[in-house]
Parts: sequence; structure tokens; C-alpha cells
Amino acid sequence: MLQPFRLALALALVSGAVAWAEQAPGARVRRERPVAVASTPTGPLPVVHVAGDTPTVFLFSSPIQRKTLTFDESRIRVLDAGERSIIVQPVANLGDGERQELGVFFADGHPPTRAAFVLVTDPSEVDSRIDVQRPEPPNTACQPTTQAPAPKPEDFVLLGYVDAKGVTTSSRKGKFDGTQGLSWDLIVAFRGTGWILADVRITNNRDRPAWTPREATFVGRVGMPLRARLVAEKPGAILPGGMRRVLAVVEVPETETDLVFALEVRGDGERHLTIPGVRFPKPAAEDAQ
Repeated sequence: MLQPFRLALALALVSGAVAWAEQAPGARVRRERPVAVASTPTGPLPVVHVAGDTPTVFLFSSPIQRKTLTFDESRIRVLDAGERSIIVQPVANLGDGERQELGVFFADGHPPTRAAFVLVTDPSEVDSRIDVQRPEPPNTACQPTTQAPAPKPEDFVLLGYVDAKGVTTSSRKGKFDGTQGLSWDLIVAFRGTGWILADVRITNNRDRPAWTPREATFVGRVGMPLRARLVAEKPGAILPGGMRRVLAVVEVPETETDLVFALEVRGDGERHLTIPGVRFPKPAAEDAQ
């Protein structure tokens, strides 16, 4: 038999559900529906209907980076943001033809790395709950991959990876980590439009077993670590005394300041290489004249 408190709670939930289902004449119909994230940066953004009198809840299937949330604070209020959820409500109904963008990066860095939506107000319906569906990448295993077929120079511009500000770089000479038996000879840090990339050459000590780099993470002073895509110039293990060039790349929000991260590359047998203080210079001035 239900205890009095649980019974009262159950009745309240039932009565609330009935009241929810009974829409007042002329009120917007409330919807709960799944919405798929755009699988490419240039793909069309899904449209979500919002209203000034109704909160809209976004539920994500994987953790998000709350600090990367972007929206127009003068038009949209974020009532709450959690590890896998966002609750938003417009300050007032959006005007005819008005489209507001809401975006946030996923925490794991896997593609698609960002979820973005277009918010509009519809006179007949409002989305009270959005179940965000994230397309699975072709290969979810976190393994270094060989380089894809070489892109053409124009691809970088057409895809938005390079704009009028170009790409900035910095470089540093490396050192040996005796504890891990790994060393890095040189690292070059690239920063473009919404992305950073670290190009590093890793050497495995002669008296250590073969080692395969398997995952990379950028760790900053604040915020959550950013899981990067790891691309090896040549697949397979780094043999004792051997050297391998690897690239770590991740999408990041655009800012006008330098970014500084520690790059952690992990592989077989819990061995890892940490490169502190990797600096990605702020974007160049757009007008260089």
C-alpha cells in the first residue's frame, strides 16, 4: 500500500499531467520531440519553436561543455545548464522572421563537436522538450588514423577553416621524459577559425617497449579537458628508438586572446607524454593593410 506522501505525490503528478494535456483555447500546442544535430559545420541547423511563456528543455545524449554555450542574452534566457541539459526561454516571443542561434560544444570532442539550433517563435506550437540526437561518427574507436586524401587548398576556405584572419602558429623545442621513456623533439601549434592543432614529433626511448599513441587531450587552466582527434602520420606502434609525427586537433570557440593548453598523449601500458604550455596565438588582425 502506498504511503500517504507517495500517494499524494502520485495524485499530484496525475492531475498535473491532465492539466498539461488540456490546452486553453488559442494556446500553443506543446510538443516533445527528437531533433538531430547537424552532422557537418555547414549543414542546415534544426529549428526549435520557443515562446516567452514556456521553458524549452534540451536533453543531450552525451555531456556538454556549459562554458561554451553561445546565445544572445538580450533575447534568450538560460534558466539552467547541466552536464547533459539546457533550459531556455526567450525574454519575449521572437518577432516575425527573427531567428536566434543557440550553440554548445560537446565535452568529448568527437564529431559532430557542436550542437547548434535556430530558435523561432511559432503562433501555433512550442517545443517544451527537445531530445538532442547526435549522429554517430563512422568509427567511434579512439584510434589514431592515417591522413585522409589530401584536400585541395580551396577546401579550407569553403569549409570555413580559414578566413580573412588566416592561421597563426607558435613552436617550441622539446625535451625527454625519463619516467615515461618518451620525448618530443618539436611541437608546432596552429590556430585557425574555430580550431586548434598541435603537430608534434614523439620519440620512444631505445630501452622501452614499442608504444602506440591512442588518444590526446588538451587541458587548460579552466574548463573541462578537450578530447582531441589524434592523427598519426604512419599507423602502428613507435618502435624502440623510433620516432613518429602525430597531430592533435579539436574545435574551440572563437576568442580574441591567446589559448594555452597542456597536451596529453596517452597510449599503451599507461605510458603518456605531457607537453605543458602549448600556446595558440590569438587570431591575426583581419585587416592587415
